[in-house]
Amino acid sequence: MALYQLAHGRTGDKGDRSNISVIAYDPRDFDHLAAHVTDDAVAALFSYRQPSAVRRYLVPSLQAMNFVIDGVLDGGVNDALNLDTHGKALSFLLLQLKIPLPPRLAGAG
Repeated sequence: MALYQLAHGRTGDKGDRSNISVIAYDPRDFDHLAAHVTDDAVAALFSYRQPSAVRRYLVPSLQAMNFVIDGVLDGGVNDALNLDTHGKALSFLLLQLKIPLPPRLAGAG
């Protein structure tokens, strides 16, 4: 299933660094998301942009996680020539990440 079916996201930027939050719609899904939406999975998803680093910060009290991704904005707003210089659409890319069905839904049918 796609991540967007279990969570929503928001993107911010600072220079050549993007930060993307992923927030579970249902608190019961947070542990499942934390197990599958890892820094390695995000680095692989964004590999075409050649990030220099991907770090994940978990915020369990909000059923959220924040990813800080360095080197993905083509130098940042003042240097980038792409259409999305702030990288706002990157959260939509992350929300397309395929993850397994959570256990609570796996038996539903």
